[in-house]
Amino acid sequence: MIPSISKKFAVAVFAVTAVSLAGCSDVINQGGDTTCKEFLTQDDNAQNDAVTKMLKDENQQEPSGLQTTAAKNSAMAYCKTLGNEKSKIKEAPHI
Repeated sequence: MIPSISKKFAVAVFAVTAVSLAGCSDVINQGGDTTCKEFLTQDDNAQNDAVTKMLKDENQQEPSGLQTTAAKNSAMAYCKTLGNEKSKIKEAPHI
């Protein structure tokens, strides 16, 4: 009887873990690989984080506030005009 309960418990723990990890995949900051669809649905802080990571990955240094704002506005304009939902924000023209 006990082995049966242990198996059920192990399966339940595995299922809960799998569901928890699947939910976490959305919060990973992809930087420049963030799609326009994701970018346009993010809040202001998440957009800033994505753009900051993109600029940091490109230049290997912390971007200034002006660079971040300019790149964010460029990504926003690109995603709303030329880009499509699968376009990545790093495809937007930026300095």
